[in-house]
Amino acid sequence: MCQHQPPCPTADSADREAARLTAHHPEQGWSLLCNGVLLFEDTGELLPDGQIIAPHRPLGTDRVMKAA
Repeated sequence: MCQHQPPCPTADSADREAARLTAHHPEQGWSLLCNGVLLFEDTGELLPDGQIIAPHRPLGTDRVMKAA
């Protein structure tokens, strides 16, 4: 699928999100990566084989730091 050198990570590799963008639609909340992964703005993913990866935002982003 990927024609880049060096090739982008495959859809089943742990670093699949490092693949290059082929389509970017921020108004719709998704991007298509070179490896066929649909990456959603909430950090969820849809892999080419139909597997769903749940959103995986960093923990602790819902807390507001207060100045002392």
